Amino acid sequence: MAMTAQVKAELATIKVTKPCCRKSEVAATLRFAGGLHIVSGRIVIEAELDTGAAARRLRTDISEVFGHPSEMVVVNGSGIRRGTRYVVRVVKDGDALARQTGLVDSRGRPARGLPAQVVSGGLCDCVAAWRGAFLAHGSLTEPGRSMALEVTCPGPEAALALVGAARRLGIAAKAREVRMVDRVVIRDGDAIGALLTRLGAHESLMAWEERRMRREVRASANRLANFDDANLRRSARAAVAAGARVERALEILGDDVPDHLKAAGLLRVQNKQASLEELGQLHAPQLTKDAVAGRIRRLLATADKRAAELGIPSTEASLSADMLEDVE
Repeated sequence: MAMTAQVKAELATIKVTKPCCRKSEVAATLRFAGGLHIVSGRIVIEAELDTGAAARRLRTDISEVFGHPSEMVVVNGSGIRRGTRYVVRVVKDGDALARQTGLVDSRGRPARGLPAQVVSGGLCDCVAAWRGAFLAHGSLTEPGRSMALEVTCPGPEAALALVGAARRLGIAAKAREVRMVDRVVIRDGDAIGALLTRLGAHESLMAWEERRMRREVRASANRLANFDDANLRRSARAAVAAGARVERALEILGDDVPDHLKAAGLLRVQNKQASLEELGQLHAPQLTKDAVAGRIRRLLATADKRAAELGIPSTEASLSADMLEDVE
């Protein structure tokens, strides 16, 4: 989760001056990290975050944009949730903040997706909503086969609203339910890079792209190495198979083999793992690999024809099952 912490640390330091963007970010953060509680008939808002920087940013925005005081409680993790959590709580003015951020409508009903002012806002509001959602419950995995940028959502309506905000930004995201938990997932590397750029996490993007490139180069090198190694093994086995057939051909033909075909055949028998090009260099005078291949081909064809006339096994009788696979 090193990339997640790096992205959240950078997002928490981004300066946002437009009031509409700050309002959208606060609303999204409270929606994805918080909850509404009724205490003594009044609304209390709580937002649980996993970084102190994000919690301080939220408290600052609540105070400066909406003018409400808040308190922060540090919760030390235990059991499965071992990390430290930071709970931002608004008690005194929870009702007013809930209405101002759109967490409840004019009739006091909780919002099920994103607040209306965020959904109907401009593209900057979409960016701010994604920034708040990621600071609340986002994660970014290391580049690789299963790379993904995810945001855990409080419900399917919130997930669909976040997908819609991404679509307005030209970024493809999908809503999924994994183990009864709604998530918004972006798996395409270019889309992840585009979103990080939109959010303003430029340093994190550079680090992520560097790791992504390093991973792709390493994977490409491994594929090429495995491919070359497999080709070398296949070529070596095919050469050994050809040597076994040539040896059988010389036995079938005996003294009736032409000298030039016999010379090429003996080179193959004596150098079973050599390539045709190497056999041509060993021949006196030197031959091209095509000339060597042609002579060996004629030698095998002559021997197979003689074996058919005599009713004896052909040159392929000396091949094992593995050799036959390579010949095919």
